[in-house]
Amino acid sequence: MESTIQFKILTNSHEMMDCYELIKLLNPKLSQQEYAHFISEMIPNHYKQLIALQNGLIMGVCGYWINTKIYCGKYIELDNVVVDSKNRNQKIGEQLCLKVLEIAEKEHCKVAMLDAYLENEEAHRFYERLGYSKKGFHFIKKLN
Repeated sequence: MESTIQFKILTNSHEMMDCYELIKLLNPKLSQQEYAHFISEMIPNHYKQLIALQNGLIMGVCGYWINTKIYCGKYIELDNVVVDSKNRNQKIGEQLCLKVLEIAEKEHCKVAMLDAYLENEEAHRFYERLGYSKKGFHFIKKLN
């Protein structure tokens, strides 16, 4: 019999380093050093990660931030939602997203938002099943 999935919020870089291999699935070119550097810059800006654990193993991760924008007010942004391929089809990603929405409600957020790569149509379908809708485009411009 499989044990129950437990959820834990990570708030420090030491804990978040344990999620590197999962995060790398979405960001294959990301080195461990870059990841450590990025999260060290993100944490002071209220970045956290929610992980799903089963038998002490991390099954999935969902980063998130809470902030405020003029057009929508207080919001939660999901960032790098990843479930290991061997653990998919167990609704772990869905459970992570729903737990983050519970956090958003406790924090009185008005909206939940996220980015998904244009080519990641599987993710688009996943988020649409969870009630998200496509609102616009996320533009980026590389700077020197």
